[in-house]
Amino acid sequence: MQPRAAGIEAINFYGGSAYLDVQTLAEYRGLDNERFANLLMHEKSVALPFEDPVSFAVNAAKPIVDALSQEERDRIEVLITCTESGIDFGKSLSTYVHDYLGLSRGCRLFEVKNACYAGTAGFQNAVNFVLSQVSPGAKGLVVTTDISRFKATEGGEALQEDWSFAEPSGGAGAMAILVSDTPHVFSVDVGANGYYGYEVMDTCRPVPDSEAGNADLSLMSYLDCCEAAYRAYADKVEGVDYAATFDYLSFHTPFGGMVKGAHRTMMRRMCKAKNPAIEADFERRVLPGLSYCQRVGNVFGGTVFLNLLGTIAHGDFSTPKRVGIFSYGSGCCSEFYSGVVTQDSQERVRAMGTGKVLDDRYELSIEQYLRLTKENEVIEFGTRNVELRLDLVPEVLDTVSGTGRLFLKRVNEFHREYEWV
Repeated sequence: MQPRAAGIEAINFYGGSAYLDVQTLAEYRGLDNERFANLLMHEKSVALPFEDPVSFAVNAAKPIVDALSQEERDRIEVLITCTESGIDFGKSLSTYVHDYLGLSRGCRLFEVKNACYAGTAGFQNAVNFVLSQVSPGAKGLVVTTDISRFKATEGGEALQEDWSFAEPSGGAGAMAILVSDTPHVFSVDVGANGYYGYEVMDTCRPVPDSEAGNADLSLMSYLDCCEAAYRAYADKVEGVDYAATFDYLSFHTPFGGMVKGAHRTMMRRMCKAKNPAIEADFERRVLPGLSYCQRVGNVFGGTVFLNLLGTIAHGDFSTPKRVGIFSYGSGCCSEFYSGVVTQDSQERVRAMGTGKVLDDRYELSIEQYLRLTKENEVIEFGTRNVELRLDLVPEVLDTVSGTGRLFLKRVNEFHREYEWV
């Protein structure tokens, strides 16, 4: 027998220790100001050399795990890490995350890779595990974790991206999602899913520490998938209406301007709406979800959930509301799904204090940022041995001392060793 509900029991975001004002970066790079403004970006999280996908993942998940009783922790029977920033071709990040969270060994551990769709893939896998009732009362922990890299690969005319505009929007962060049959935060609409995918070379990571892509092709693929995934959803859900069914809409957010363009296209095609009505609808149903994304940047597999987190924190949920979600990952795969959020959901999300966590990050100067970008090269995919310095930016260390966060200490014969600060 299926449980009455499944979805998100608890959710938390970790956006690192430092950030950069993207307007400062744009001015330094000499970017076109009008074009830059269309990104709708304010800040970007910046990963320090001693912060990696494992430390981000653990720091995101630890507050959720610490809030559970030992009995509840032991019911986490699936741990899925979702990333395109893996550190090994074979060994999953989930093993490190499992160890540093102190979870039961009676747990299935694995990793998912599918560009920015990976988070949704992991989430839906965990939801279906709960719904299957193969282990009644069991929970799944899904952790998305990614770090941007900006050493563009030269790949000919077909693989050229305007990376000067990708840099301001690329962030770093991790989202931890506890999935169970007590969905206090987000109760999924079971069976209400529309999928759409095909092969396209829009963006990729052809070598471990570099990216390549075609910005125009990526935008077209995103828009194509948004409409097609929604239509697949509508085929399964009788009477669905893009304008009326969903009180809020959460989108995968490479940058805010891309979301605004996608919503405008959907309103025109699905609702025959005109510009004034589209703008008002965007501000009411979509803009709340951009609140955190504008301060962090694109965190790939976790971005759609960071958007959902912003929606829940800043929307009006005095009565239960339905949220439609569009997830997209380059290459490509997409999905449109939905669920219900309540006032209790909002209270639980606000209690996690995401806004304060972002406020507490250290603001880097452009000089510090450029130095860190160079220093980040000491820890790359395949690094065999290295000792990490925590004092590259002493002011950052001052802000994180005593927080109990996990940082990378060294790599010893490929094995990563961490310490709590």
